[in-house]
Amino acid sequence: MSFIRAVHGTAGNGALPSPVSAASNSLSHGLRLLLAASAGLSVAAIYYSQPMLGVMGATLGASDTAVGLVPMLTQLGYALGILLLTPLGDRFDRRRIILIKAALLSVALLLGGLAPDIQLLLVVSFTVGLTATVAQDIVPAAATLASEHERGKVVGTVMTGLLLGILLSRVISGVVAERFGWRAMFMVAAASVAFVGVAAWRGLPRFHPTNTLSYGALLGSLAGLWRKHGALRRAALAQGLISIGFSAFWSTLAVMLHGAPFHLGSAAAGAFGLAGAAGALGAPVAGRIADRYGPEVVTRLGAGLTVLSFATMFAAPWLEPHHRLWLIGASAIGFDLGAQVTLVAHQTLVFGIEPAARSRLNALLFAGVFIGMSVGAASGSLVLSQWGWVGVTLLATASALAALLVRMFPAARTVR
Repeated sequence: MSFIRAVHGTAGNGALPSPVSAASNSLSHGLRLLLAASAGLSVAAIYYSQPMLGVMGATLGASDTAVGLVPMLTQLGYALGILLLTPLGDRFDRRRIILIKAALLSVALLLGGLAPDIQLLLVVSFTVGLTATVAQDIVPAAATLASEHERGKVVGTVMTGLLLGILLSRVISGVVAERFGWRAMFMVAAASVAFVGVAAWRGLPRFHPTNTLSYGALLGSLAGLWRKHGALRRAALAQGLISIGFSAFWSTLAVMLHGAPFHLGSAAAGAFGLAGAAGALGAPVAGRIADRYGPEVVTRLGAGLTVLSFATMFAAPWLEPHHRLWLIGASAIGFDLGAQVTLVAHQTLVFGIEPAARSRLNALLFAGVFIGMSVGAASGSLVLSQWGWVGVTLLATASALAALLVRMFPAARTVR
């Protein structure tokens, strides 16, 4: 694979690079902000399309079902990229990986803005998802750069940036698409990721690989880690189930608002991201609660809040349209907060399992997350076309309830 040869660098002859060992010193405030902003701008690339699906479909002459494949393929590409590319962070210099992925992602976004038809856009969407996994190289990079006594705080800061990127991306893309068109949003996204690459090139040190496994052995070790750690399996399954409902909601919201009785544009759909952004601010608090009471408790609280928030939308059919919008906004605040709190708690669990395999453990956790995202995007679009918004609400509530049951189920029965 050319990507693997590119990131291999000087490690190809068996000699390891001699990067800066940054963990010996306190991480500077500027570098923390760089890592948080880079994670947010990178992961945002896979969400920009969601509020724009209605106008994209109209421009390209694509059906709702066809345009619904855009977020599905993006999430699928992200999940595959996490499994196939993110483990390289344990083997090669993460800085080199981050630079290469940022360059490829910027080019993919540029091509998305130039796509003349839905077929090319679908190919680009998959590529965007594949290369946007640079965000999942940045999180373990932050954990590695931080000293032991501040690791939780640093990872929490970077995760806040990542989660804000996920949620505010919808607001930004909705406004830009409304004023300048959806193609302009892809151009802006390409420029922002290029900025991430330049900033990483100037600001990041090189990283020590933690093993000398071949690429095949590195990927093969994923199965061993999965079998070995029951806590990892529970975390990936529960967060993946929550992600189904999360993605089903956000992937269908723009299409639902575009039709009767609302007839709202992409800016209105994106504005709901402002409500969801409150969830990202709860990430550092969730980390502190997990440190004090244990992450297991936090996963149950987060999953329970997600179930309750999705279930409130069952009242929507009995409300006037403007009241319905308020209900959806309030639900978005609740389930986004619940999903992000649960994610932070799951990461707390996973990062403490085996430090030398941090990139691979993170890859397995987020593969579960984004497989769930892909399933949610695909099933959400299908359910909306067949059973309307009530069907989407039922899907989201049921998946979140299943996640809560996984967290409530005794751990001893899931690690056999």
